[in-house]
Amino acid sequence: MMFMRVIPRLYPILDTALLEKLRFPAIAAAEAMLEAGAGILQWRCKGHVSRHALREAERIAQLCWQSGALFVVNDRADIARILHAGVHVGQDDLPPAVAREIAGPEALLGFSTHNANQLMEAADAPADYLALGPIFGTTSKANPDPVVGLENLRAWRLLTGRPLVAIGGIDRLHARSVLAAGADSIALIRDLIPEEPSKDSIRRRTEEWLHLLSP
Repeated sequence: MMFMRVIPRLYPILDTALLEKLRFPAIAAAEAMLEAGAGILQWRCKGHVSRHALREAERIAQLCWQSGALFVVNDRADIARILHAGVHVGQDDLPPAVAREIAGPEALLGFSTHNANQLMEAADAPADYLALGPIFGTTSKANPDPVVGLENLRAWRLLTGRPLVAIGGIDRLHARSVLAAGADSIALIRDLIPEEPSKDSIRRRTEEWLHLLSP
Protein backbone atom coordinates (compact mmCIF):
# COMPACT_ATOMS: atom_id res chain seq x y z
CA MET A 1 0.00 0.00 0.00
CA MET A 2 1.50 3.33 -1.10
CA PHE A 3 -0.22 6.45 0.16
CA MET A 4 1.93 8.98 -1.68
CA ARG A 5 1.59 7.92 -5.30
CA VAL A 6 1.57 10.80 -7.73
CA ILE A 7 -1.82 11.30 -9.40
CA PRO A 8 -1.72 13.16 -12.74
CA ARG A 9 -3.26 16.62 -12.63
CA LEU A 10 -5.86 15.70 -15.25
CA TYR A 11 -8.00 12.67 -14.32
CA PRO A 12 -10.38 11.79 -17.20
CA ILE A 13 -13.36 9.56 -16.43
CA LEU A 14 -14.87 7.47 -19.22
CA ASP A 15 -18.54 7.31 -18.30
CA THR A 16 -20.01 4.53 -20.43
CA ALA A 17 -23.61 5.73 -19.99
CA LEU A 18 -22.72 9.18 -21.35
CA LEU A 19 -20.73 7.73 -24.25
CA GLU A 20 -23.54 5.32 -25.13
CA LYS A 21 -26.02 8.20 -25.08
CA LEU A 22 -23.78 10.10 -27.51
CA ARG A 23 -23.25 6.91 -29.53
CA PHE A 24 -19.49 7.17 -29.29
CA PRO A 25 -17.26 4.17 -28.46
CA ALA A 26 -15.47 4.30 -25.12
CA ILE A 27 -12.40 2.70 -26.69
CA ALA A 28 -12.16 5.49 -29.27
CA ALA A 29 -12.53 8.10 -26.52
CA ALA A 30 -9.77 6.39 -24.54
CA GLU A 31 -7.51 6.32 -27.59
CA ALA A 32 -8.03 10.05 -28.15
CA MET A 33 -7.30 10.96 -24.53
CA LEU A 34 -4.19 8.80 -24.38
CA GLU A 35 -2.92 10.16 -27.69
CA ALA A 36 -3.29 13.64 -26.20
CA GLY A 37 -1.11 12.62 -23.26
CA ALA A 38 -3.50 11.67 -20.45
CA GLY A 39 -1.64 9.85 -17.67
CA ILE A 40 -4.66 8.16 -16.08
CA LEU A 41 -8.12 6.98 -17.17
CA GLN A 42 -11.02 5.76 -15.09
CA TRP A 43 -13.60 3.44 -16.64
CA ARG A 44 -17.01 3.98 -15.06
CA CYS A 45 -19.71 1.47 -15.98
CA LYS A 46 -22.66 1.68 -13.61
CA GLY A 47 -25.02 -1.27 -13.29
CA HIS A 48 -24.61 -4.57 -15.09
CA VAL A 49 -21.22 -5.25 -16.69
CA SER A 50 -21.87 -7.28 -19.84
CA ARG A 51 -19.35 -9.38 -21.73
CA HIS A 52 -19.09 -6.59 -24.27
CA ALA A 53 -18.37 -4.06 -21.51
CA LEU A 54 -15.72 -6.31 -19.99
CA ARG A 55 -14.01 -6.70 -23.36
CA GLU A 56 -14.13 -2.92 -23.68
CA ALA A 57 -12.47 -2.51 -20.29
CA GLU A 58 -9.82 -5.07 -21.22
CA ARG A 59 -8.97 -3.16 -24.38
CA ILE A 60 -8.79 0.19 -22.57
CA ALA A 61 -6.56 -1.38 -19.91
CA GLN A 62 -4.26 -2.60 -22.68
CA LEU A 63 -4.19 0.85 -24.28
CA CYS A 64 -3.29 2.44 -20.93
CA TRP A 65 -0.51 -0.10 -20.38
CA GLN A 66 0.90 0.59 -23.85
CA SER A 67 0.81 4.35 -23.17
CA GLY A 68 2.29 4.10 -19.68
CA ALA A 69 -0.91 5.49 -18.17
CA LEU A 70 -2.72 4.37 -15.03
CA PHE A 71 -6.03 2.56 -15.49
CA VAL A 72 -8.71 2.62 -12.81
CA VAL A 73 -12.01 0.74 -12.67
CA ASN A 74 -14.89 2.43 -10.87
CA ASP A 75 -16.64 0.36 -8.17
CA ARG A 76 -15.66 -3.12 -9.38
CA ALA A 77 -12.68 -4.36 -7.40
CA ASP A 78 -13.08 -7.83 -8.93
CA ILE A 79 -12.71 -6.48 -12.46
CA ALA A 80 -9.78 -4.35 -11.33
CA ARG A 81 -8.09 -7.49 -10.01
CA ILE A 82 -8.66 -9.35 -13.28
CA LEU A 83 -7.26 -6.46 -15.33
CA HIS A 84 -4.38 -5.66 -12.94
CA ALA A 85 -5.89 -2.19 -12.64
CA GLY A 86 -6.63 0.31 -9.92
CA VAL A 87 -10.06 0.66 -8.38
CA HIS A 88 -12.09 3.63 -7.18
CA VAL A 89 -14.89 3.18 -4.65
CA GLY A 90 -17.51 5.54 -3.29
CA GLN A 91 -19.31 5.92 0.02
CA ASP A 92 -21.99 3.40 -0.98
CA ASP A 93 -19.64 0.86 -2.59
CA LEU A 94 -17.37 -1.75 -1.05
CA PRO A 95 -15.47 -0.41 1.97
CA PRO A 96 -11.92 0.55 0.97
CA ALA A 97 -10.43 -2.23 3.12
CA VAL A 98 -12.48 -4.85 1.29
CA ALA A 99 -11.73 -3.31 -2.10
CA ARG A 100 -8.03 -3.39 -1.19
CA GLU A 101 -8.23 -7.06 -0.23
CA ILE A 102 -9.89 -7.95 -3.54
CA ALA A 103 -7.88 -5.69 -5.87
CA GLY A 104 -4.56 -6.54 -4.25
CA PRO A 105 -1.91 -4.72 -2.22
CA GLU A 106 -0.27 -3.04 -5.21
CA ALA A 107 -3.44 -1.76 -6.88
CA LEU A 108 -4.06 1.98 -6.94
CA LEU A 109 -7.07 2.61 -4.70
CA GLY A 110 -9.17 5.76 -4.64
CA PHE A 111 -12.01 6.64 -2.28
CA SER A 112 -14.71 9.30 -2.75
CA THR A 113 -15.59 11.78 -0.02
CA HIS A 114 -18.10 14.62 0.01
CA ASN A 115 -17.64 16.49 3.29
CA ALA A 116 -15.25 17.13 6.18
CA ASN A 117 -16.50 14.20 8.27
CA GLN A 118 -15.96 11.73 5.44
CA LEU A 119 -12.49 13.12 4.80
CA MET A 120 -11.55 12.64 8.44
CA GLU A 121 -13.08 9.16 8.56
CA ALA A 122 -10.99 8.24 5.53
CA ALA A 123 -7.82 8.71 7.58
CA ASP A 124 -7.78 4.98 8.38
CA ALA A 125 -8.84 3.83 4.92
CA PRO A 126 -6.19 2.01 2.86
CA ALA A 127 -6.60 4.46 -0.02
CA ASP A 128 -3.82 5.94 -2.14
CA TYR A 129 -5.82 9.06 -2.95
CA LEU A 130 -9.11 10.67 -1.97
CA ALA A 131 -11.65 12.35 -4.22
CA LEU A 132 -13.71 15.28 -2.99
CA GLY A 133 -16.79 16.73 -4.60
CA PRO A 134 -18.87 18.00 -6.11
CA ILE A 135 -16.79 21.15 -6.01
CA PHE A 136 -19.44 22.94 -8.08
CA GLY A 137 -22.89 21.96 -9.32
CA THR A 138 -22.83 18.91 -11.58
CA THR A 139 -25.19 17.12 -13.94
CA SER A 140 -23.21 13.86 -14.13
CA LYS A 141 -25.03 12.40 -11.10
CA ALA A 142 -28.76 11.96 -10.66
CA ASN A 143 -28.65 12.78 -6.93
CA PRO A 144 -25.47 14.75 -6.28
CA ASP A 145 -24.15 15.51 -2.81
CA PRO A 146 -24.14 19.11 -1.53
CA VAL A 147 -21.71 21.41 -3.33
CA VAL A 148 -18.33 21.72 -1.60
CA GLY A 149 -17.16 25.06 -3.02
CA LEU A 150 -13.67 26.53 -3.10
CA GLU A 151 -13.69 27.80 0.49
CA ASN A 152 -14.45 24.36 1.91
CA LEU A 153 -11.95 22.75 -0.44
CA ARG A 154 -9.26 25.09 0.89
CA ALA A 155 -10.22 24.42 4.52
CA TRP A 156 -10.70 20.67 4.18
CA ARG A 157 -7.44 20.22 2.29
CA LEU A 158 -5.82 20.50 5.73
CA LEU A 159 -7.67 17.39 6.94
CA THR A 160 -5.63 14.94 4.86
CA GLY A 161 -2.12 14.61 3.57
CA ARG A 162 -3.10 12.25 0.77
CA PRO A 163 -3.42 13.29 -2.87
CA LEU A 164 -6.79 14.98 -3.34
CA VAL A 165 -8.75 14.71 -6.58
CA ALA A 166 -11.39 17.40 -7.04
CA ILE A 167 -14.49 16.46 -9.04
CA GLY A 168 -17.84 17.92 -9.99
CA GLY A 169 -18.77 20.80 -12.27
CA ILE A 170 -15.22 22.08 -12.75
CA ASP A 171 -14.79 24.16 -15.90
CA ARG A 172 -11.81 25.85 -17.49
CA LEU A 173 -12.60 29.20 -15.89
CA HIS A 174 -12.25 27.79 -12.37
CA ALA A 175 -9.70 25.02 -12.90
CA ARG A 176 -6.62 26.93 -11.73
CA SER A 177 -8.55 28.19 -8.69
CA VAL A 178 -9.36 24.59 -7.77
CA LEU A 179 -5.67 23.69 -7.87
CA ALA A 180 -4.78 26.82 -5.89
CA ALA A 181 -7.32 25.82 -3.23
CA GLY A 182 -5.42 22.59 -2.63
CA ALA A 183 -6.50 19.96 -5.15
CA ASP A 184 -3.72 17.82 -6.60
CA SER A 185 -5.80 16.65 -9.55
CA ILE A 186 -9.04 17.48 -11.36
CA ALA A 187 -11.39 14.72 -12.50
CA LEU A 188 -13.45 15.44 -15.59
CA ILE A 189 -16.28 13.68 -17.36
CA ARG A 190 -18.45 15.97 -19.46
CA ASP A 191 -16.07 18.75 -20.45
CA LEU A 192 -13.82 16.33 -22.33
CA ILE A 193 -16.69 14.99 -24.44
CA PRO A 194 -18.45 17.44 -26.80
CA GLU A 195 -22.07 17.03 -27.80
CA GLU A 196 -21.05 15.61 -31.16
CA PRO A 197 -17.84 13.81 -30.25
CA SER A 198 -15.08 12.69 -32.55
CA LYS A 199 -11.59 11.44 -31.82
CA ASP A 200 -10.14 14.74 -33.00
CA SER A 201 -12.43 16.85 -30.80
CA ILE A 202 -11.80 14.72 -27.71
CA ARG A 203 -8.06 14.78 -28.37
CA ARG A 204 -8.08 18.56 -28.71
CA ARG A 205 -10.10 19.06 -25.53
CA THR A 206 -7.78 16.75 -23.60
CA GLU A 207 -4.73 18.60 -24.93
CA GLU A 208 -6.28 21.94 -23.94
CA TRP A 209 -6.95 20.70 -20.41
CA LEU A 210 -3.46 19.23 -20.06
CA HIS A 211 -2.00 22.59 -21.10
CA LEU A 212 -4.30 24.47 -18.73
CA LEU A 213 -3.31 22.30 -15.76
CA SER A 214 0.40 22.18 -16.50
CA PRO A 215 2.63 23.58 -13.71
